[in-house]
Amino acid sequence: MRDFKDLKIAVAGTGYVGLSIATLLSQHHKVTAVDIVPEKVELINNKKPPIQDEYIEKYLAEKELDLTATFLSCVIVVLTPRRRSLSVTASRRFRLL
Repeated sequence: MRDFKDLKIAVAGTGYVGLSIATLLSQHHKVTAVDIVPEKVELINNKKPPIQDEYIEKYLAEKELDLTATFLSCVIVVLTPRRRSLSVTASRRFRLL
């Protein structure tokens, strides 16, 4: 079984869910939080939360976290079938997006 120390983790989105997960995971792992809003990225990199949450504010200010935020202007989603016999048609792909 794989040892789960020193993982490099990317979290998409820095809202309440994404930033909460990124903050908690960054206590023990290298975490990159990815967002499409440059102002949120700048705040996180300056150890200030872009959302109102006293726990996240406290963690960013007081804890030693391995957390970096980065800006991403484009997201590409690639759908792959779970089994070889299944295929994802173009019309299905566009409905999912």
